Amino acid sequence: MPQLLSLSRAARLAGVTRAELQRRIRHGELTTFEGEIDIVDLLRVYPSVSLEKTGKLEQVERIKAEALPRSHDGDTALPTPEVLLARIKSLGEALARKAAQADAQAALLEELRTRLAANGRPDDSGLLSWLDARCAEIDTLPAEDGRARLLAKDTFLRIMSASIKIIPSGHEFFVDGTESILEAAVRAGLRLGYGCASGNCGECKARVVSGEVTRISEHDYVLSEREKQMGYMLTCCNTAVTDVVLEASEARTAGDLPQQDIRAQIRKLEPEGDELMLLHVQTPRTQTLRFMAGQRVLLSLEDGASRELPIASCPCNGRNLQFSLRRGGDAFGEQLFRHRPIRQMIRVQGPVGDFVLDESSTAPAVFIAIGDGIAPVKSLIEHAISIDQIEAFHLYWSVDAPGGHYHERWCRALRETLDNFAFTPLVDAAPADVAALLQVDLPALHDPRYYIAGPASAARACAEALQAAGVPMHQVEVEAQT
Repeated sequence: MPQLLSLSRAARLAGVTRAELQRRIRHGELTTFEGEIDIVDLLRVYPSVSLEKTGKLEQVERIKAEALPRSHDGDTALPTPEVLLARIKSLGEALARKAAQADAQAALLEELRTRLAANGRPDDSGLLSWLDARCAEIDTLPAEDGRARLLAKDTFLRIMSASIKIIPSGHEFFVDGTESILEAAVRAGLRLGYGCASGNCGECKARVVSGEVTRISEHDYVLSEREKQMGYMLTCCNTAVTDVVLEASEARTAGDLPQQDIRAQIRKLEPEGDELMLLHVQTPRTQTLRFMAGQRVLLSLEDGASRELPIASCPCNGRNLQFSLRRGGDAFGEQLFRHRPIRQMIRVQGPVGDFVLDESSTAPAVFIAIGDGIAPVKSLIEHAISIDQIEAFHLYWSVDAPGGHYHERWCRALRETLDNFAFTPLVDAAPADVAALLQVDLPALHDPRYYIAGPASAARACAEALQAAGVPMHQVEVEAQT
């Protein structure tokens, strides 16, 4: 009987990313059984298993730590002593059950051997010889057997972290260290329902179908006795002890997200020349913004001046929001450029927009940013890295003049850290030139999904150039900025 692993757990054990496994599955190098991978097949492709994190998994973790905003400060990768003891106890009980099963199976084999020997039939004699030979092979398996190493690593990782599977979506993620289930879900790019994230509103209520959770913080919201009996708990106040299957609602489309109105604070203004600055906004701890990568919000100052801007940061940290702000000629831009109101309150309303990532596709993605279209594209790319599903990325960013790639350091950090990320800076590139360049760079123009953002006329012209080159329009998403 095959031993099957989920895609997320197989990636962790092999020390690679989910996207790497998805690529091998797409190319026929790995096979799946109802979405899971056989240990034997995994070892065939990755014969060397180590307890150390290696390869692309380490690269992705480094880029998340250095290039993406952190979801919380001062957290540790180690579970608390209470959670650690609970996980060891749970694994010990599971090991005891496995040992009892192994003893029972050994006794069954011995009884079968005795009965075959007692029968004395020729056919039984051949079967007995085969059985003895197979048992001898099992008894002499080397200590460094690949499956043994893999299972040892799996046991170690289960002590350090637990896997959460959400139904009905089937999404899976890991809870590490002292983080709550909700924190881990947001960090993994999932959009579970929540409100205050501090145990007061009950919006993050979910039902434990299987597995064990433990409370890590108190909450004021009161669960009814009926809800407790059914297995409901608050994801913001609990962590996972064992692997858990959780029944919870998720926002699957932009329309599923609630409209939010948050009083936030301007935390930092980073000038990028005379006409551009990076605006950093922070929401209260109890009211993070729920949004999908690529969406926009309306920002309003206390005097009523406002502007709608695309979010340039990852949904994996809805508390720390980044925007690219051109001076423009409106009161909002003038107020920020002239007075630099650090720590002033700012109202965040939204999100709006449907320029979002197609998370159902694992195909390569091509991102085309024109000018400040880099803002929503940056959010899409960071989210794609966070969910670790897309096979490969290529970013083309065209600006009006040399030196205009104000996120170039971020782009180059991704290119240097991720093997499956490419960056091509362009200056004043015409839409037809971009399409021609894509035909040279890409082995098959119709394979990837395309995400184009920038001024309306340029973005639409770029999409039309792709269509003329044979790319189906259902594979192209456009954010036409006005």
